[in-house]
Amino acid sequence: MFRPIFLAARQLKHPAIVKRGLAAAAYENILVEKKGAQQNVALVTLNRPKALNALSSALMSEVGQAIDALNKDESVGCIVITGSEKAFAAGADIKEMQNMTFAKCFTGNFLSHWDKVAQSIKPVIAAVNGYALGGGCELAMMCDIIYAGENAKFGQPEIILGTLPGAGGTQRLTRAIGKSRAMEMTLTGNQITAAEAEKYGLVSKVFPTSQLVEEAIKLAEKIASYSQVSVALCKESVNHGED
Repeated sequence: MFRPIFLAARQLKHPAIVKRGLAAAAYENILVEKKGAQQNVALVTLNRPKALNALSSALMSEVGQAIDALNKDESVGCIVITGSEKAFAAGADIKEMQNMTFAKCFTGNFLSHWDKVAQSIKPVIAAVNGYALGGGCELAMMCDIIYAGENAKFGQPEIILGTLPGAGGTQRLTRAIGKSRAMEMTLTGNQITAAEAEKYGLVSKVFPTSQLVEEAIKLAEKIASYSQVSVALCKESVNHGED
């Protein structure tokens, strides 16, 4: 069961992999920076503040491109994804989705860029301030570790719109907090606070809003200081523990 990640882990030190600078790609909906004393942490910031970081196809395409590039960058050992203090991501872009049929979503492989977050060879930490609703909550759950600011709110409000959580939201939420709580959240659309999310096991730790990203980067630096191959294999082993 380790063969796919084993092959991917070998690529982390394969001589054919070309080191890429972050300046090589220009993004319109996200910001990508290197952080940490060794510049071995990549910080990806969702950057649609006027739309509360609604997850449009253009934004998620850029996230997918960034994840691909960072997985090939030998200097990066861990990735942090964050939003603004007001919103990590308030959900999918409803305006964009209004006229999309199921057939269009299916044939267009609508979730392919989302999958790249969950399938990243390198660990991904979500640093969640403000709203993480619908697709925002699902994106956070695709990450390997979730840190939350004290003002964070998590929820799956899709039922209110007459639909259900996508992108594996129902499965990941159930695994994280248990069937009963997952049922309550998805069937009512009720939100939970950062403190509740920590209590239920959805997030690892909660920090003051202003310190959240700094703390996530500290964690990422520690992870990035270890062997990338060992980290990748450890990550895959834990993920298989959920199967």
